Amino acid sequence: MSFVVSTARAWLGTPYIHQASCKGAGCDCLGLLLGIWREVHGDLPAPVPAYTNDWSEVSGEERLLEAARAHLPQKAIDDAAPGDVLIFRMRSDAVAKHVGLQSLVAPTPCFIHAYSGRGVTENALTAPWARRVAARFAFPAPGTS
Repeated sequence: MSFVVSTARAWLGTPYIHQASCKGAGCDCLGLLLGIWREVHGDLPAPVPAYTNDWSEVSGEERLLEAARAHLPQKAIDDAAPGDVLIFRMRSDAVAKHVGLQSLVAPTPCFIHAYSGRGVTENALTAPWARRVAARFAFPAPGTS
């Protein structure tokens, strides 16, 4: 199991709180990723501006994808590995606005994410979730950011 996955699993049970990023106290999906980054690498590579629940749906700008591409190595969607960052579209015609971390590839693919009403949880990457994956990125190993 990757160090990043074990770090993410330590966040399981953290309640969902929009724009928060504090293990055990609260986070949203991006806050989970930011918190894991801080634990693995220290300072964030760039400041994160405030964002609303609807992200950039009105403007149609792919802000989450653009930020991921600026700071993470992009991979082929089918090149799965534990610790990969997954970016999701909640609807096929919408901007990408959800993020999770692949925790298992086999025997059953799973991912860890923060979800409104559930907090940080580990779920199977079932077909309904898998078809929403818009992009996959490698999470840099400790000491490589």
